[in-house]
Amino acid sequence: MSPVRITTADGQSVAVTSTTDTIPAWTQRYLGSWWTAEPTTELYGPTVSADLAEDELRGYVGVVEQCTPDTVEYAGAELLVAQDGDLITAVQDDRSLAYRWDPDFRLLRIVGTDETTLAAAAARLARELLRAQLLEDGWHILHASAVSSSDGATILTLGDKGAGKTTTALTLARAGWRLLANDRVFARADGDGIVRVLPWPSAAAFGFGLLDALDLYETVRTRLAAGEQMHPTQHQTVTDALLEGRRTPLWKTNGKELKPQFWPDQLTSWLSMPLATEGHVTGVLYPRITAGAEPRLIDGARRVKDGDFFTAATEDRYPDVFGLLPAPGDPTALREHLDSLAHQAVVMSHDAAANALALKEAVARLGA
Repeated sequence: MSPVRITTADGQSVAVTSTTDTIPAWTQRYLGSWWTAEPTTELYGPTVSADLAEDELRGYVGVVEQCTPDTVEYAGAELLVAQDGDLITAVQDDRSLAYRWDPDFRLLRIVGTDETTLAAAAARLARELLRAQLLEDGWHILHASAVSSSDGATILTLGDKGAGKTTTALTLARAGWRLLANDRVFARADGDGIVRVLPWPSAAAFGFGLLDALDLYETVRTRLAAGEQMHPTQHQTVTDALLEGRRTPLWKTNGKELKPQFWPDQLTSWLSMPLATEGHVTGVLYPRITAGAEPRLIDGARRVKDGDFFTAATEDRYPDVFGLLPAPGDPTALREHLDSLAHQAVVMSHDAAANALALKEAVARLGA
């Protein structure tokens, strides 16, 4: 397969190349539902080069072992990170995957012994290189969900952890909106007073309870039982529970829920949620889930705060181990623009039908 070039709606791009067809194909599927992904023969600009290469892997392991590396948790795994001048070499703690970032050539080399692990890493780092370009161009990352209409008018949902951002986005997507983000989103306030938003491409993870509440659990279970495959990084216990029809939430030892994971294109093909690739914010929702409450609109919506922004200091899953990201920009203009837009607070419960009615009223109150 030819190398793939991933391009955002704002024009930033990165190329992914490999001698193994699976690598660019995975990247194309993983990022192409949200951003443009096309075959290319031109390898200008930032490039991810990923291959199954055991000898090269051992070489990078040797480089790291000769140093006193830093230990960093990245994407749920420990990395050993060593720096020699501008070159940064990192190796997974189990020595199955290694990285080498050369900023002079803007080349991120990834080698490993397992095709699935290598493909996932290549797509993830392609996204990180695009994140760096977007941040350099004045974009910020918000911990938010978002849905858009066909003309790009976007409802942004902000709130603390557990407030119901994902529930809000999926409920509105089920009601005919296009899903732009379910967890985090790129946002920028342009000079004309418009807040533009772009998606953060990723696999989507939804808990059993949410799938059941939205009447999607049986759809997922049926397709899985028919032999279709979900995202390969989904934990086997989740797959087993789905196949057996068990709805009780599953938990990791660290207290985090194990959730079904979907390829981005499966949000449309399995869950009937069309996706949006960009938009402009016309209103902001601030939900709050309260068990047993009557879903309703309330006054007193909070405003945008520091915790709504992902930064290098607060990133909990993808720390900047390769030094790709620029210094953070000033979010004041974005915060002020968002606070000036129509906003509405809404209380939700675990009653999906009642939530849908309350959200319909909320977006109408926003003028959407």
